[in-house]
Amino acid sequence: MKLVALLVSLTCLGASDWPGWRGPNRDGLSTETGLKKSWPADGPPLAWQARGLGAGFSSLAISGNRIYTMGDRGDSQYVLALNLSDGREVWATKIGPAWSEDTDAPGPRGTPAVDGSNVYAIGTEGEVACLDASTGALKWQKSMPRDFGGRMMSDWKFSESPTIDGDKLLFTPGSFAALIAAVDKTSGKEIWRAEGGARVGSAGSNGAGYSSMVVSEAAGVRQYVQLAGRGLFGIRASDGKILWNYNRIANDVANIPTPVVRGDYVFSSTGYGTGAALLKLDRNGDGVDAKEVYFLNAPTFQNHHGGFILLGDYIYAGHGHNNGFPICLEFMTGKVRWGGNIRPEGATGSAAVAYADGHLYFRYQNGVMKLIEASPVGYKETGSFKIPDVRKPSWSHPVIQGGKLYLREQDNLFVYDVRQ
Repeated sequence: MKLVALLVSLTCLGASDWPGWRGPNRDGLSTETGLKKSWPADGPPLAWQARGLGAGFSSLAISGNRIYTMGDRGDSQYVLALNLSDGREVWATKIGPAWSEDTDAPGPRGTPAVDGSNVYAIGTEGEVACLDASTGALKWQKSMPRDFGGRMMSDWKFSESPTIDGDKLLFTPGSFAALIAAVDKTSGKEIWRAEGGARVGSAGSNGAGYSSMVVSEAAGVRQYVQLAGRGLFGIRASDGKILWNYNRIANDVANIPTPVVRGDYVFSSTGYGTGAALLKLDRNGDGVDAKEVYFLNAPTFQNHHGGFILLGDYIYAGHGHNNGFPICLEFMTGKVRWGGNIRPEGATGSAAVAYADGHLYFRYQNGVMKLIEASPVGYKETGSFKIPDVRKPSWSHPVIQGGKLYLREQDNLFVYDVRQ
């Protein structure tokens, strides 16, 4: 009954768009129905393909008749708008330099966020840009390093997807003076900075992590939950006060997955041998206490990157550092219902995970897609195919919207028809 109520609630949102990172609620849950329950041996039919997006790992935002993403072309980094029906480029706006270092995985990681007539994006150098959704004209721009003293926890660059909440645009500079910052989404004028985040524990490293924040009403306080270099933080929405911190979940290399929240609870996991935790948030006067409900060590569950899905009373994810072994956990207890040692045929590396219409969409680092039933009863794979032209790690998160499966693969966008 809880699962039915959840899906009815999601459907009532009426969110036909996918306006940014992990969808309308940043949870990877699509409200699409009437989708294929299994795929043929060669995968679902290709509806269309677009080329020329540039290098990078950004996922997609879909709003109205446009698709928005990011890519490196030559020596510049761009925000792109494509036609929803065929992928034809509508506009491309430069927001900063390309990721030019010699690396196997350069290019933007963040996904644009669409709000009305505006599109927001964060570049790898920490440039925060507001663009006109119709024309791509730059309305305003900030620099996290220059304007907020921003820094990353480790060598990889800014990877965040911007957050919109009411009249605010939020992002994570990661400095002691501005752990996260809120600006007016229309003008870019600063509203507040969350000061602090230093010396909160021995785990992790100072600076921003590679995660994107989520909005929570836990303990009756509207707050932003973010995974930074020193672990999880809760920041009060009204004034930027840091309410709580949980350091045990941090590693000192890269804290990546986006947390999931429900009611008074926060679930998070990181890789590099760290693990996972469920926290309960309780009001304490003007503050909030974060109490550990359970901690899972790394052999039990760790998510390197690719994220996790909270569906009903269960967490579904890929388990393991640089692995995506499918697993199902009980949300409230951390008990493993199934998986953790399953290696789907042909799939290697971490898995980016999304959900739609009773199924999990696992996209593996080597470009193998798997369709898996979302059930706590056991593991059941119902489809598999290989994304074409995979030459870099296949990390971009899948999007399921309008009866289509959208898979960004570096310079290409593959769009598959997954309707029954």
